[in-house]
Amino acid sequence: MPRMVVSQPSLDLPRPTEPISGAEVVVQSLLHHGVTTIFAYPGGASMPLHQALTRYRDKIRVVLPRHEQGGGFAAQGYARSTGRIGVCMSTSGPGATNLVTPIADAKLDSVPLLALTGQVSTPVIGTDAFQETPIVEVCRSVTKHHYLVTNVHDLPRIMREAFYVATTGRPGPVLVDLPKNIQQAQTIPDYNVPMDLPGYQVPEQGAQPEQIEQLARLIRASKRPLILAGGGIISAEASEELRLLVEKTGIPVAMTLRGLGCFPGDHPLSLDMIGMHGSVYANYAAYECDLLLALGVRFDDRVTGKVSEFAKHAKIVHIDIDPSEINKVKQAYLGIVSDLKYALQMLNEIVQPPEDLSEWHRKIDAWKKADPLTYDHSFPGILPQRAIHELWKLTKDRPTIITTGVGQHQMWTAQFYKFSRPRSFLSSGGLGTMGFGLPAAIGAKIAHPDMLVIDIDGDGSLLMNIQEMATCYCEEVPVKVMLMNNMHLGMVVQWEDRFHQGNRAHTYLGPIHHPEAIGRGDGINPKVRYPDFVAVARSFGWEARAARDPKELIEGIRVMIQSDGPFLLDVHIPYQEHVLPMIPAGMSVHELIRK
Repeated sequence: MPRMVVSQPSLDLPRPTEPISGAEVVVQSLLHHGVTTIFAYPGGASMPLHQALTRYRDKIRVVLPRHEQGGGFAAQGYARSTGRIGVCMSTSGPGATNLVTPIADAKLDSVPLLALTGQVSTPVIGTDAFQETPIVEVCRSVTKHHYLVTNVHDLPRIMREAFYVATTGRPGPVLVDLPKNIQQAQTIPDYNVPMDLPGYQVPEQGAQPEQIEQLARLIRASKRPLILAGGGIISAEASEELRLLVEKTGIPVAMTLRGLGCFPGDHPLSLDMIGMHGSVYANYAAYECDLLLALGVRFDDRVTGKVSEFAKHAKIVHIDIDPSEINKVKQAYLGIVSDLKYALQMLNEIVQPPEDLSEWHRKIDAWKKADPLTYDHSFPGILPQRAIHELWKLTKDRPTIITTGVGQHQMWTAQFYKFSRPRSFLSSGGLGTMGFGLPAAIGAKIAHPDMLVIDIDGDGSLLMNIQEMATCYCEEVPVKVMLMNNMHLGMVVQWEDRFHQGNRAHTYLGPIHHPEAIGRGDGINPKVRYPDFVAVARSFGWEARAARDPKELIEGIRVMIQSDGPFLLDVHIPYQEHVLPMIPAGMSVHELIRK
């Protein structure tokens, strides 16, 4: 096993000689750790923190979301697109509980996030004081670590530990709950105070030479090897090492949803996404491979389907920074706890390609030709697959970040937008949170002001955090939204059609009289879908237009891309369209649905 350490990175900061407030300590700690942006919504219990932030306007940008959940997802967009920690802040009570979903989302997707919450003063904690919630208890199972600060003198150490825990090992969210009287109390801080984390262990590099030598022998002897690349590749900044390994060995690569972009989607050895809505050829390859290199994955049920049938004939080599993931879902023939970049660097120094993969490559190429990711090109209207593919064609040659909500549009994006760079696809994978796309785009755009940032969203998802349109306008964040508008909760509709005889159970999002009302002279415009997202966007100060046919689609995408401010393109798509292929939940590749 790798040696486990808790390093003590030196801050080497001068110690103040005059007392300052706890709020000031928090803000100075943010500065010491390189934070330049915080997404924060104020309230009574967090006012001292906001007052302190106003004294550092030239160093820290405070972005005011219109909902704390929006702020949490914006911080995630910042973190996911940069690899640096995202910081969000709320007041106590409802403000804090509104951060629970972004915190849980960051935990499942291993996103470094620091969530600061105001809290009622310590003398009244536990008395059901106004706007009190025990947020540490609420979030205990969805954080990597958490603190309720009860002594102002502990703040410098706690803040240092919070940054360290959130960003080392497997990244994740850390919550720091700050009672108002602790924010107001005075202390002379020591920012160099040693951390006190006796139970926290981080692998020091990790992989042992004998493990890598064994892996190299397995690769050399394999006849049908497959790489399964997950989000851990991106977190470890190991995409170049992965690319080099593929060049050296000729092993094809399938990616999880979170792994998209870690290997170029248009590479001949890319098998695209695997899993429930992954490509047929990726799922076939996983079933028939004799060696599966699982790199930074957690074998989520949406990837494996029926666990006993997934990679049934393969020796599994699982490399992950988190030892708890090894053997959690699939038994590993060889489990390696390691930083992925380090492990792949070691492997690339000694690896030799398998003797002959020509037959394996021919089989995969035949699967690709027989079952490509495609759609009905003769359809006279706009199919969502076409809209996303056209967007890819018009943006592939410029630096672009794509975010999504959750649902059908998310899966179509994963299928038909070919991501070539890590951190260019931001999507809620583990928690599957609707409403993620727009605020995540805000955070990504603030982190990358010179890049094109587009949220491909669904009407159900967009409505979850549509108030963040105001943030875009007022904070001058020119994100774009390409809306796949079918007036339905599309993925649930698809399951209704497939497994519930098409019985609609509250999945239609338009006015209930609309289908019968068209053309009956009651004021319903057959060319407008309700709610009218173009009108809504314009009311927030956005540019907006609708696209109802392919000609309007191409022109609309071009105008959207060239616009200087925030822009919404409302793309009208049919609600009957399904995301295919599909492996039903809990089933295997043998039950794969093609049409």
